[in-house]
Amino acid sequence: MRLHRLDITAFGPFGGTQSVDFDELSAAGLFLLHGPTGAGKTSVLDAVCYALYGAVPGARQSGQGLTLRSDHAAPATRTEITLELTAAGRRLEVTRQPPWARPKKRGTGTTTEKAQSWLREYEASADTWKDLSRSHQEIGEEITQLLGMSREQFCQVVLLPQGDFARFLRADAEARGKLLGRLFDTHRFAEVEKRLAERRRAAEAEVREGDAALLADAHRMQQAAGDIVEVSPPDLAPGEPGLAEAVLTWAAVARSTARERLTLAHTARTAAESAQAAADRVLDDVREVARLQRRFTEARERAARLEERADAHQEAQARMERGRKAEKVAPALDLRDDAEAEHRSASTDEARARLALPDTYTGAGAPGLAAAARKAAEELGGLESARRAERRLGELTQERVSLDRQEREDEDVQQDAESWLATWEATRAELQARIESAQEATTRAEQLAERRDPAQARLRAARQRDQFARDTDAAHARALGARERATDARVHWLDLKEQRLQGIAAELAAGLVDGEPCAVCGSSAHPAPARKDAGHVDREAEERALAVYQRADEQATEDERRLGVVREALAAASAEAGDAPTAQLAEQAEGLELHYAETRAAGSGLHAARERLAQAGLEHERRVAAQQQAALRAAARVSHRDRNDRERASLEKELAQARGAADSVAARAAQLERQAALLTEAAEAVRAAEDTAQRLKDADARLSDAAFRAGFDTPQAAAVALLDDAAHRDLQRRLDAWQLEDSAVRAVLAEADTAAAAERPAADLAVAERAAESAARRLRETASAQDEAARRCTELDRLSTRAGTSVRRLAPLREEFDRVARLAGLAAGTSAENERKMRLESYVLAARLEQVAAAATVRLQRMSSGRYTLVHSDDRAGRGRSGLGLHVVDAWTGRERDTATLSGGETFFASLALALGLADVVTDEAGGVRLDTLFIDEGFGSLDDQTLDEVLDVLDSLRERDRSVGIVSHVADLRRRIHAQLEVVKGRTGSVVRQRGVQD
Repeated sequence: MRLHRLDITAFGPFGGTQSVDFDELSAAGLFLLHGPTGAGKTSVLDAVCYALYGAVPGARQSGQGLTLRSDHAAPATRTEITLELTAAGRRLEVTRQPPWARPKKRGTGTTTEKAQSWLREYEASADTWKDLSRSHQEIGEEITQLLGMSREQFCQVVLLPQGDFARFLRADAEARGKLLGRLFDTHRFAEVEKRLAERRRAAEAEVREGDAALLADAHRMQQAAGDIVEVSPPDLAPGEPGLAEAVLTWAAVARSTARERLTLAHTARTAAESAQAAADRVLDDVREVARLQRRFTEARERAARLEERADAHQEAQARMERGRKAEKVAPALDLRDDAEAEHRSASTDEARARLALPDTYTGAGAPGLAAAARKAAEELGGLESARRAERRLGELTQERVSLDRQEREDEDVQQDAESWLATWEATRAELQARIESAQEATTRAEQLAERRDPAQARLRAARQRDQFARDTDAAHARALGARERATDARVHWLDLKEQRLQGIAAELAAGLVDGEPCAVCGSSAHPAPARKDAGHVDREAEERALAVYQRADEQATEDERRLGVVREALAAASAEAGDAPTAQLAEQAEGLELHYAETRAAGSGLHAARERLAQAGLEHERRVAAQQQAALRAAARVSHRDRNDRERASLEKELAQARGAADSVAARAAQLERQAALLTEAAEAVRAAEDTAQRLKDADARLSDAAFRAGFDTPQAAAVALLDDAAHRDLQRRLDAWQLEDSAVRAVLAEADTAAAAERPAADLAVAERAAESAARRLRETASAQDEAARRCTELDRLSTRAGTSVRRLAPLREEFDRVARLAGLAAGTSAENERKMRLESYVLAARLEQVAAAATVRLQRMSSGRYTLVHSDDRAGRGRSGLGLHVVDAWTGRERDTATLSGGETFFASLALALGLADVVTDEAGGVRLDTLFIDEGFGSLDDQTLDEVLDVLDSLRERDRSVGIVSHVADLRRRIHAQLEVVKGRTGSVVRQRGVQD
């Protein structure tokens, strides 16, 4: 992978657009990235990582998103990073824009734009760029596949953060394991450990579950066997060896004992069945004799009771005979009762009808009453014409009332219209005057509005002018104070620097070692090295003073920038407001505003006045029309009233003749209708009474004749002898029951078996039943014992078969569990066979660490002049596990010690060698992807000149095969040694980059 060009816009400390030409920097193979603290050196590396992976390295990734945007960027400038690189022989261009809050196109405020990404590839044959994708996911997958590294690996291998590897040297095995596992992606081996542990637990659970089921079957067999087996089932827990054999052995003993008990129970049941059959036959014979003896005794008792009821039976037969004769007279009796009921009802109706008639009709017969009814109906028919005349008279009266009401309403309408029309001209003139006044006020308000807005703008500008004037004085005072403090800090720093230069000999003497050459004169003898006095200024004091001066200078620059901004704002406000005082402008603006409000209020009634004038015109038209309509209706009512009066007089004359003494024709008609109805009803009632009296007389004659022919002296005697249905059924039932009982008793007494049994001694049924009950109880007991033995055998056979099946099924599971448990123990480092207690992932990482240590030693020996060698150690640390130890071998002492004992400078070049070795191993792990561009972070300040030369020689060797290395450092000596440089300069408006190539 080789970087060609990086464009940064509104990212981190870079407010504008900055470009980095890596091709120019890489021409020398080794280039320097430097700049003051906070300028943005790390942001350049962050931009490279963000362009490739859409995220910044390490802990800084938690603050990405909208916070990646530069605070110095213009509001309309979008954050964008474009990186051009070559990977796997393909020249690509990646552009990423993180989400950002841009100003709204309409209105105020901001709106969030989504993140965007582009990936293009250069086609040399066509000399054009081809679009590949705009999907974040697709671009990420493509970059990861081409580089062969994840973001974490890229940040460790390409950016080489020395601080992380210094901690790596001093870390324990667990921390090293986390870093190596993240770089070499060994989580699959951890997954293997986890999978083996899960399989071991699953196999163990299956074996225990099978053993638990086997023990459950053993307990069920014990319950089924009961107390027939003297030996108890095996007392073993699930998973213990020998459980299956012990259960099967005990089951065989239980089955054998159960079969013996079943044979004994079958024999006892056969004997009990024979005894029960004999007892049942004896019991049946005794029961039959007892039944016949009871039957004969009961028949003798029934015969005696029949003899006692013989007289009552004969009397019932005579009563039945008289009832049959009376049935011949029953139709005549019913006919006479019906005729008598009809005659009583008709007589009652006749009396009621005569009571409703006048006294003149008291003795009249049916023909006279009918004639009077016809005469009343004829008179009623002659009143129909008078009824119609009476209804018409009522209608005419209602019309007259309605005409009077309409006349009063029209008179009110005319009076109201006349009073309203009398004020019309005055009202119209007043509304027209209001409209003209409002129009004039509206015109004046428009003229004042044109003068009001400029006055308000000048007033605002004047107030801003006054405020900016006060701010300018304060900002000027702050700027002067900040510049004075910066000058004092600079003088103090230069004084300390001069003091340090004067005492530099003592500082150099502190680093002299007997036998080693002096860095100044080259002599290995140091007879009188300089000593530090009490006021010696060291490098740390000088750097602190420099940092104080730099902060003071930055604050002074910032205060001067703010002063310039305030002065520009003051000039703009003064140009708009002029020289007039603010109070005068405020008074003018207030007067215009008051006058404008008054005229606008006066003109606001224009629309309402116009609306009222229009409404008044419509009301005028409506009033005139209503007055005219009322006059037309009054003229029409005069002729209508005359016609109504003439027709009423004619109808009243006709009705006076028709109603007679009644109040009205309707009342006279009602009288005639009631009289005709009463006469007709009375005539019909008289005729009905006469007819029923004749039918009653005929019924009495027929009844007397029927009773005589039936043999009764009088009709009353026949009625007494007559039986109703219920009495007839009851009497017939008693006669039939006596006859049936007599026949049944005679039949029983005539049976030969019954008579013979009666002559035998009384049967003892209780003795026979007790013998049969005893035999049946014995049979039930033996049958229950046999069934219990059979069920026991069946259940033991079923459970034994299931236990055997379970044992056969568990055999391969036990073998699988033993095998998986052994592998899981080895992988987890808990097995006795794993002597060093190394987990599988630790074993793989130990192999990788051994490769890293070997690759790092090649460069570490050159950096340390052959003194130090990194070696991997798999010794156990105390009681813990082994596998990820890292030691350094000191060739001067020949001893091996922990890397945590290295000094600061030794730790730097050891960690640098380790980082370079790790980069080589990770590169090989990624499929041999070539890394043509590397970055090395800060840390060179802790090296002496000789070690620095050796480190630079090692880094210079990385340029083989056209590889370039970028060093990120504050060390001033590196600026003289490395000519290709990329400087990051910070300023008030953001940081900028300055690039210098070899040719410069």
